[in-house]
Amino acid sequence: MINFEEELKKYRPVPDMDSMEESIQNQDLDDMADVALRLLKEAKEEAIQMKKTRA
Repeated sequence: MINFEEELKKYRPVPDMDSMEESIQNQDLDDMADVALRLLKEAKEEAIQMKKTRA
């Protein structure tokens, strides 16, 4: 069985973790909602363009 108290005593933090966390948090990443909204916007614009070319 794991002795959590002993494992915590062995724990040593990674020195570069703060800088890694900072760089990850500062990245502007799209989530699935952003991707879906962009696709819908592009599809709408494409439909408008197709409608204009037919008229």
